[in-house]
Amino acid sequence: MEAKKNSFKEDYDTSGVEDMPSQIQLESVPFFKFIINSVPVGILTVNSDLKITGFNPWAEKITGYGAEEAVGKYCGEILKGGLCRSGCPLKVALREKQSLSLIESTIRSKNGEVVPIRMSVAGLFDSEGNLIGGVESFHDISRIKSLEREKDNLLSMCAHDMKSSLSIIGGFVLRLLRKSKDVDLEKMITYLQIIQKETQKLENLINDFLEYSRLQTGKLRPNFSTTSLDRELLDLFDAYKLKASESGLDLELVNDQEMILIDVDASQLRRVLTNLLDNAIKFSKGKGKIKIMTHQDDKEVTIIIKDEGIGIEQEDLPFIFDAFHKGKSGVKNSGVGLGLAGVKSIVEAHRGTISVKSEPGKGSTFIVTLPKIQRN
Repeated sequence: MEAKKNSFKEDYDTSGVEDMPSQIQLESVPFFKFIINSVPVGILTVNSDLKITGFNPWAEKITGYGAEEAVGKYCGEILKGGLCRSGCPLKVALREKQSLSLIESTIRSKNGEVVPIRMSVAGLFDSEGNLIGGVESFHDISRIKSLEREKDNLLSMCAHDMKSSLSIIGGFVLRLLRKSKDVDLEKMITYLQIIQKETQKLENLINDFLEYSRLQTGKLRPNFSTTSLDRELLDLFDAYKLKASESGLDLELVNDQEMILIDVDASQLRRVLTNLLDNAIKFSKGKGKIKIMTHQDDKEVTIIIKDEGIGIEQEDLPFIFDAFHKGKSGVKNSGVGLGLAGVKSIVEAHRGTISVKSEPGKGSTFIVTLPKIQRN
């Protein structure tokens, strides 16, 4: 075991750190230990030789190592970080007496999985400037990296779709321009219908991106007005009843009591509800019933849209409202992953909440709760 440690020490070159002032033993303070063990970030402490002296529960969770396995080992021996052999941040922080923050790297967990992390490191010094040790905090950014990759893929896909629609539009316009005398009225109408369809695709795509961007930056603020929710829901029901029927679905509106007036941006509320209904129809795959239900108390009104479709995988549920997230629905042309993110932004701009309950194969239930009166 000692030979292994020495080999590791040579590999990771702790020269320039180990010759600093001898380590000073820190007294354990229960309150600070409680805080360190409670924060949802991996934290480890090391002495001047870069051997681990502390390892909190979140560090255990991220790395897969228990504290008893980690303490006494070189930090690089446990983390096997991507920067351990080439400019170890912790070593730099100890040597130069400067903290480093938000460094992205990787570690290798106990089971061999490479985990992307974002870390901050700092040296620990006593009041006289003597080195006590160092501290490193890190958190798993696998989810962030996954979303970044998904975003890049979807943006690439969107650019491809936009180019495809523009090519189709340009092609048919060119035909009309070059052969206008040879194109009969029926064929011309067909060409124009194709152009109109592709133009609508482009408009929908651009609108999704623009509106989501405005909502995220706070530039699009709800224009509140007193609105009859009953009327809005009845109009929506009439508009979607035929669409649902054509897809082999039954649409039902169930009000537990008459809805009173509420303060909303009616156009934005319609966008929320139409998005949820479009998804309900799309993911029902032509079977079952879709219900629009309402409930209210003195302060809030709740709108529930329930379908009996394919449902949402449990692993996707926590991220269903994230921008660019697309679940494993198996439905082609299921959008670019901005719809529900925009819906959430609109609901939150109304000081409301949205949640979802779902089970694969048994459908999904989206629950929107809005305050009746908007107060500044």
